[in-house]
Amino acid sequence: MREHGGNLDLAQQRFGGRAEDWIDLSTGINRLPYPVGEVSSRAWNALPSRSEIEALHQAARHAYRTSAAVAALGGAQAAIQLLPQLAPPGRARILAPTYNEYAGVLSAAGWEVEEVSALEALTGADLAIVINPNNPDGRCHPSKDLLELLPRVGRLVIDESFADMDPQLSLAPEADRPGLLILRSFGKFYGLAGLRLGFALGNSSDIARLAALSGPWPVSGAAIAIGCRALRDDAWAEATSARLARDCVRLDAMVQSQGWTLVGGTPLFRLYETPDALAAQETLARSQIWSRVFAREPTWLRLGLPGSESEWTRLAAALAR
Repeated sequence: MREHGGNLDLAQQRFGGRAEDWIDLSTGINRLPYPVGEVSSRAWNALPSRSEIEALHQAARHAYRTSAAVAALGGAQAAIQLLPQLAPPGRARILAPTYNEYAGVLSAAGWEVEEVSALEALTGADLAIVINPNNPDGRCHPSKDLLELLPRVGRLVIDESFADMDPQLSLAPEADRPGLLILRSFGKFYGLAGLRLGFALGNSSDIARLAALSGPWPVSGAAIAIGCRALRDDAWAEATSARLARDCVRLDAMVQSQGWTLVGGTPLFRLYETPDALAAQETLARSQIWSRVFAREPTWLRLGLPGSESEWTRLAAALAR
């Protein structure tokens, strides 16, 4: 398995404790999740209807400010798994360093995969992939630059899994352009990763193909019910975005005592340059706080944002040690 955050099993094996004892800051998942509320028995007992799935699509169009075609899927990862089937294998270029699933999935499907370090180097690819904002460094690209790239590649995939807090960055309103495909994650910003919900937005032919590949019931009734409610709750989204922005400043200030330097990040995670990331991870782990390190960058440590005040207090105490 490729390395990821959220590997709490590994933390428990090495440092002990039950899963509920740990503060998992190894992912970019909001630790103050959307309040789920009640879910009807029908959502659990009945197969989702086409009208219910379409209601979810409409809620996604509302949240992402688009009129483009939408396909609900079992998380953005489900869209990544289907991506190689949209066209015969060819040349794929990925703006890197970034989320490592794209290269692995495409290579396994017979694509020739090249990782490049500059946006203009994607030119000429049959499939070009940009994560915007990028994971793990938070690098962002203006919509203008991405739209200028679009006619120079066969298909441009923009992964906007961390774009919820900055709607102006999103190309979702332009998603119906031929050759453009936008992927969105529900679970990160709304803090409900276990629901496994995400969306692909694009032109009607691409979305119809993805919908056919994903089958008649691509998401659960519970995901539909909760997703419809959350995606239309503009007040919660605005308040959460404001809180996360404040918490980024708070976390950056908290780690200054360690001599760590901010490399980048988003309002859901921060990436720091440390003298020794493995040593820093172990120090935090002894207080049962899990973080993310990177084999290719031994000084990088990524931290999600704590949620409750008790989590902030525990993190401050761990850093003070």
